[in-house]
Amino acid sequence: MGTDTVTVGGLVIKNQAVELADRMSAQFVQGAGDGLLGLAFGSINTVQPTPVKTPVENMIAQDDIPRSAALFTAKLASWRDAADDESFYTFGFIDEATVKASGQEIHYAPVDSSQGFWMFDSPAATVNGRTLKRTGNRAIADTGTTLALVDDDTCAAIYDAIPGARYDSQLQGYIYPANTAAANLPAVSFAVGGKQFAVHKEDLGFAEARPGYVYGGIQSRGDLGFDILGDTFLKGIYAIFDVGNMRFGAVQRQETTQQ
Repeated sequence: MGTDTVTVGGLVIKNQAVELADRMSAQFVQGAGDGLLGLAFGSINTVQPTPVKTPVENMIAQDDIPRSAALFTAKLASWRDAADDESFYTFGFIDEATVKASGQEIHYAPVDSSQGFWMFDSPAATVNGRTLKRTGNRAIADTGTTLALVDDDTCAAIYDAIPGARYDSQLQGYIYPANTAAANLPAVSFAVGGKQFAVHKEDLGFAEARPGYVYGGIQSRGDLGFDILGDTFLKGIYAIFDVGNMRFGAVQRQETTQQ
């Protein structure tokens, strides 16, 4: 581990601890990024022998962002969105233009950070308007996870609603025909606390799985005890990670394109 001055947008974080890799995968080397910026809570910090502050914790401690707005936000646009509909993060403020464009007020759910994640209650999902009760279910919002990972029963209900969809044991996931029209894709939503937020239909397909089939953007969480609502879900909302008030907020973004 070393320390460095880290610049995130226009914010300068002094003496930020950085874990130094001694080997990198070929995929990571080919990417444009300089590294991984963790946005979970510091309780899952893996630095030994003494844990260090995360970048967001240092932003707050060093007054890079106001303590009255100790938060960050994420807007993850789909590649199918308009060219001027850019993805962004903010640190220390909420982009009011994005909230206003949604036509909604921000809905907040309390966060349980005891496991180090942005975890909240997610007691229900819907598929084509049918409510799937998931009493006691919880989910985490994670911008570092590409897919949405949920329980097996919810997965089965989603793909049962897509003609020709099936579980592919070789790919270890659900796939569906690539020529499926948007009208034949189900309307899917997941609860953030007491409110449902929809997954954009354009994001239900992740990538080509095999000729003529698409790998689904929602897959099984396996034995994990909670959902991971990654980018498949987050692209449908504007997400507010409120550190100061320990809550997760969201507004639904309009789906601009469908296939």
